[in-house]
Amino acid sequence: MSAPIVAHATVKTKPNPPRGAELERGSFADSVRTYTVRASSQTAPDSFQVHTGDARDIVLVISGLNTGELHATWGPGWRTASESWREWAEAQAFMVFYNGEQPSTANVRVCNG
Repeated sequence: MSAPIVAHATVKTKPNPPRGAELERGSFADSVRTYTVRASSQTAPDSFQVHTGDARDIVLVISGLNTGELHATWGPGWRTASESWREWAEAQAFMVFYNGEQPSTANVRVCNG
């Protein structure tokens, strides 16, 4: 009688990402802070939010992604920011939400034709 065969699995498992990390789409920065963009869900999110390093500091929430009726809601500390800064932040947030990390401006190419 032969000895029993013992098989050991060598499958590597990925460590669990930190809570909420699977929803993060990327980040962008101004000269003062870094902002993180997080989707409301992994599949067909209807909204996304932008926050600073502390996830409780909500900068902006964009809702209505699935309906096309977009609505921006600014966090309490961000409503008084200049309109030009808010337009810039909103544009950066959309870029990161749909494309991932903010691209380096040094590598941007524009085609006019």
